[in-house]
Amino acid sequence: MSKKIALFPGSFDPFTIGHESVINRALPLFDEIIIAIGENTKKQAYFSMENRVQMIREVFTNNSQIKVLSFTGLTVDFCKQCGAQYLLRGLRTAADFEYERAIAQINKAMFPELESVFLLTLPEHTPINSTIIRDVIRHGGDARQFLPAAIELSKYISDE
Repeated sequence: MSKKIALFPGSFDPFTIGHESVINRALPLFDEIIIAIGENTKKQAYFSMENRVQMIREVFTNNSQIKVLSFTGLTVDFCKQCGAQYLLRGLRTAADFEYERAIAQINKAMFPELESVFLLTLPEHTPINSTIIRDVIRHGGDARQFLPAAIELSKYISDE
């Protein structure tokens, strides 16, 4: 039987407790989860790609089931490259579902072997998204309650 590999793509700028929760809850479903940090050409990243990779690796440092990689280009192409048969996504709202459904259907047309798997966020994580948390950080607010405990922001903000 082949290894069940899921790709969890995103910009993760920054990686939040909502992301961490989706990953932790998905672990029993897959043999390996690849957290794939995509280069979004439409967005100016706040944290460097290197820092985002390092932050996420620190969160999952003791978990051999998880890999953290960066990529450019189409997510379906990266899935093929990594041997991922599943695309993992977290859903916070109905709007997220509509957006993710459309992407999943296009991905399925481009890569028929790829299955999209959606996990609902926990209710307490519904309002948390990277854009809002990034604004809190950018304006000097305390974002620690929205980030995994392993992420020490001070290490990354001074580098930016």
